Amino acid sequence: QVQLAESGGGLVQPGESLRLSCAGSGFDVRFSAMAWYRQAPGTEREFLAYISSVGNTNILDSVKERFTISRDNAKNTVYLQLNMLRPEDTAVYYCHRPAAGGIPGAWGRGTQVTVSW
Repeated sequence: QVQLAESGGGLVQPGESLRLSCAGSGFDVRFSAMAWYRQAPGTEREFLAYISSVGNTNILDSVKERFTISRDNAKNTVYLQLNMLRPEDTAVYYCHRPAAGGIPGAWGRGTQVTVSW
């Protein structure tokens, strides 16, 4: 069974950093494209970052100077590094594995990031 578990969210002040983790189970992240999304209250879920199975990355233009996606194959985990956080980054952040290779897609349950004084 494909499962994703996010962690690393929290309450931080503007300008601070967080590293979000997405631990996968039931599949190997080495051979999977993975992505991060976020959803703020009253808005649609927004794509943030993508990493392909061979390590190519794509980051939303509006955050690419501050956010980085990476993968640790040994830990079967994908990360999203959030730097220089702003109040408008406040949202629930979700990890996503698109359906591929006969394995169904999956979403994690999300981790809350709150940026406030």
